[in-house]
Amino acid sequence: MLHKTLFAAAIALLPAAAWTATIDVTSTDIPAGTHVEWTADNEYVLNGLVFVGEGSSLTIQPGTVVKGKPGQGENASALVVARGGKIFAEGTADEPIIFTAEADDVSDPNDLPLNARGLWGGVIILGRASLNSEPGETPIEGIPTTEPRGMYGGDDDTDNSGVFRYVSIRHGGTDIGTGNEINGLTMGGVGSGTLIEYIEVFNNQDDGFEWFGGTVNTKYLVSAFNGDDAFDYDEGFRGKGQFWFAIQGDESGNRAGEHDGGTTPEDGTPYATPVIYNATYIGSGAFSANGDNDVVLKIRDNAGGQYHNSIFTDFAGEGVDIEDLESGEDSRARLEAGDLVLANNIWWGFGAGENLAAIAPDPFAADHLAAHGNQIVDPLLSGISRSQDLGLDPRPQTGSPTWGGGGTIPDDGFYSQVDYVGAFGSELWTSGWTFLSAASISPNEIATVIAEESALSAAVPNAYTLNQNYPNPFNPSTTIAYAILADGHVELTLFNALGQQVGMLAEGWRMAGSYSVAVDVSDLSAGAYFYRLRAGDQVLHRKMTLLK
Repeated sequence: MLHKTLFAAAIALLPAAAWTATIDVTSTDIPAGTHVEWTADNEYVLNGLVFVGEGSSLTIQPGTVVKGKPGQGENASALVVARGGKIFAEGTADEPIIFTAEADDVSDPNDLPLNARGLWGGVIILGRASLNSEPGETPIEGIPTTEPRGMYGGDDDTDNSGVFRYVSIRHGGTDIGTGNEINGLTMGGVGSGTLIEYIEVFNNQDDGFEWFGGTVNTKYLVSAFNGDDAFDYDEGFRGKGQFWFAIQGDESGNRAGEHDGGTTPEDGTPYATPVIYNATYIGSGAFSANGDNDVVLKIRDNAGGQYHNSIFTDFAGEGVDIEDLESGEDSRARLEAGDLVLANNIWWGFGAGENLAAIAPDPFAADHLAAHGNQIVDPLLSGISRSQDLGLDPRPQTGSPTWGGGGTIPDDGFYSQVDYVGAFGSELWTSGWTFLSAASISPNEIATVIAEESALSAAVPNAYTLNQNYPNPFNPSTTIAYAILADGHVELTLFNALGQQVGMLAEGWRMAGSYSVAVDVSDLSAGAYFYRLRAGDQVLHRKMTLLK
């Protein structure tokens, strides 16, 4: 049994779904002009469209789980931060805020199929920054046009909608009408006063991220296995971006970047000219059967924009398709005017071929890539995987051409000064807080420690032992046996799949010898756990599975 005091401390670290109360939230639960706080000791369920209206604010504590009920059309569930409203959703790497479907048990990463999509709506943030469409404000995609709180746009490019940080958005994208799905995170006219970083959108039915105009700057974005585009912008978006990561499913997903300038009028100003450094976009596979994953960057409707120091790899089609009309303003005109720049990027692993003509079929686009430091070379990523095998590791290996590469990064207070190409250096910043990590698609903190420290332990085999618990899987009791061959301090610690410590099973001075610990975890939720033995200079780990 866990020691009473230690077990009480462990309970404080459990995933919220294991022990929280459930609170149903409707459109009337955040009244105009009020401040509302959602806390991690409750689970909140969105019942329909829930608005943070003008003059209102919503604070969401780290570790809070917010779920959306299923429903189509007018019954779709989503959280909408309207113009003049503010959200302060600031999770942490250890305690992310999770938005997901009502059916999702967040303590069990295997309870829903990995490709479950469209189970609820998503998150929509609206502001008063400028657009290039007429008349300068418009209803946002994904909300009925009769809803006045769905309007976005204005003339305040520094508008502040709050803070959205360390947030994972999962399994969303329900339809409200034919061809009108809700994106994972939709940003309409969001201004540069808003802080958005460390956001994951996992398996959304439509796009992962979409910007409609605005000037918001974003860092550390993850778009994973979404049904349509990974990153989409339109209507004159002009924000800055850095460390954007996308991976498409092997059977689904369209463009990594679908970039439009405007619609009504197409040549409206301000032009779409976001500037993005250090992206890594991984497609469905160079020889994937996913015919929609045909191009990395589709740039059209007079869109500009810049990608620097980025990696584009594992796509079945071509690299870049730039609109070239017979007359009028188009994205080729933006290229020739310097509003569209693709510089110091790495292109590799294309089914269309490993040459400029295949990656950029239009000669003017190929000439631009050749003149701006782009390379066709293997980036030597540590691993690409779309399965639960810890194999997705987009960090570059030693000897990768990404190290020390790339052009100069603006030192303007927003961009981080890094010496590599792509979204990752030596740090896997997705570890711990993303579903990619929790579901063991990408390495998490515990798995990384296991890999590093098992190599150290192998130097002195048989010096210490940590046995597989028995029985395993178990419910709710099991026994863990270990042996130490020298007197010393011992710690036997239990972690959940997110790498959070949830119990101390044994601690203190032990004489050399063999020991066993009876463990009863009746109050823990089902799922995978890791236990770690620290004794002397040795660290050993094993995994166990609790069934309920």
